[in-house]
Amino acid sequence: MQDQKNIANQKLPLQGVGGLGKRIIISGGGTGGHIFPAIAIANALKKLDPATEILFVGANGRMEMEKVPAAGYKIIGLDIQGIQRNSVWKNVMFPVKLIKSVKKALEIIKDFKPDAAVGVGGYASGPLLYAASLKNVPYLIQEQNSYAGITNKWLGKKAKKICVAFDGMEKFFPYKNIIKTGNPIRKESVNIAGKHMQALELYKLSAFKKTILITGGSLGARTLNNSIMAGLDKIIAADVQIIWQTGKVYYKGIIEKLGESYHPDVRIMEFLNRMDLAYAAADIIVSRSGAGTIAELCVIKKPVILVPSPNVAEDHQTKNALALLQENAAVFIADRDSEANLVTKALELLNDNEAQKKLSDNIGKMAMPDADEVIAEEVMKMVHS
Repeated sequence: MQDQKNIANQKLPLQGVGGLGKRIIISGGGTGGHIFPAIAIANALKKLDPATEILFVGANGRMEMEKVPAAGYKIIGLDIQGIQRNSVWKNVMFPVKLIKSVKKALEIIKDFKPDAAVGVGGYASGPLLYAASLKNVPYLIQEQNSYAGITNKWLGKKAKKICVAFDGMEKFFPYKNIIKTGNPIRKESVNIAGKHMQALELYKLSAFKKTILITGGSLGARTLNNSIMAGLDKIIAADVQIIWQTGKVYYKGIIEKLGESYHPDVRIMEFLNRMDLAYAAADIIVSRSGAGTIAELCVIKKPVILVPSPNVAEDHQTKNALALLQENAAVFIADRDSEANLVTKALELLNDNEAQKKLSDNIGKMAMPDADEVIAEEVMKMVHS
């Protein structure tokens, strides 16, 4: 398996790869964790060659159908859904939708005539990459997690390249085709240098108190919210500050319970529009362990407590978190133990400077900040070969 360091000397020039105007399809989405990396790869491809034509293929009704056009790219939707593990009846139409989606994907390939395809995960990625394999279009898989899902394992057998973020992925894919690139990140979110005071000013926090950032993603995380709610008295008694991003699903209920101005040291936010400033303000971070989030946390190099969501396919968030735990790069708390232990553990870490330094140093060693450029270069190499 190659990694970023090994392939650095094989990079293509960042401007004008012959002005050939290659056509690339990028498929997948469903969550920000898939969409933002996909857009980052698209931007990197355009940077390599501005004449590159890019078409996204997503799933109708999913987030990518809004986010991708907002980023300036065309997208076509497939009528596809995932398998619903908690309801047999919701899966009745899945085979029909899958067949229809493969047929539409074949039509898209016929019309667009791509030189290559990229799959980033999500419902649309499977039908599009399968159609690409039927039409002999070379494709690359960007596997974000430390545990590959069933679809990617199957599609990986014919992929020209599989770009991964964790070691040990030869368990799932042909070793010779694996490249360790890391996961593309939103670079504006990790640009935190010199922003600490600006961040404290934005959130109206004191420079003389320590700060915990709690983030459960745009939708929020019930367990994290319940854990903070259960430990608010401890947090206030410890004289520390928190930036508490609840997510839009839970924000209203929490505000109704606590009020708009619960305590001057508690900042309750539905969504964090400036992730860079939230990261910059924090002394330690409490988070779920989606692959995209972990990629950002590695780059910002701050001590982190990971509470993986158990409600995801293949329990991949737990496996992502354990990959960091093995390197002593994060504190791990199981979802079931969070309400009882999270706040106590966070306060202990906040007062242990030596533990914070070890965690910061170790998570920083795992950072791969140029994943978007490296993946784009691999796509272009695949095209030209």
